[in-house]
Amino acid sequence: MAKGDRARRWYRGGRPGTIAKAFMRFWAFIARTGVARNRMMTLEVTGRKSGRTLPLPVMIIHSGGDRFIASMLGDDVAWVQNVRAAAGRAAICAGGREQVVLVEVPPADRPALLKEFLRVAPGARPHIPVDMNAPVSDFEAVAGQYPVFRVTPAAASSAAD
Repeated sequence: MAKGDRARRWYRGGRPGTIAKAFMRFWAFIARTGVARNRMMTLEVTGRKSGRTLPLPVMIIHSGGDRFIASMLGDDVAWVQNVRAAAGRAAICAGGREQVVLVEVPPADRPALLKEFLRVAPGARPHIPVDMNAPVSDFEAVAGQYPVFRVTPAAASSAAD
């Protein structure tokens, strides 16, 4: 069985199964410590149904001096819906806790970010149907299906309102 097949099986129907949830808890713990703070952080967002703070490990995309996160499973996943319901309010943890606002990037601006996402997030490669070595133009066809969010400090975002 190929590695990509195994990864897709862990996320049948676009939802994490038992093994994927265990890995997510492990990596959320590791990311929270700040060991790999330039690449991975724990995203904390309030669940729109449960009201609980839900931790999720995320890979950080750096581009143009900004930080971004992307959804490897597309648009219809809980954390994306929770971020939207919370008007982008969340926290990221990597050796400390930072209040942030996640601002959704328009699909037209996502292709280069998705390409970079596949470079820094090997676990996402089986889920996004474009080869990481493909030209940026190949990512245009799927950009609308994979949300990307700019990470902005909460204080800077509220000052801009």
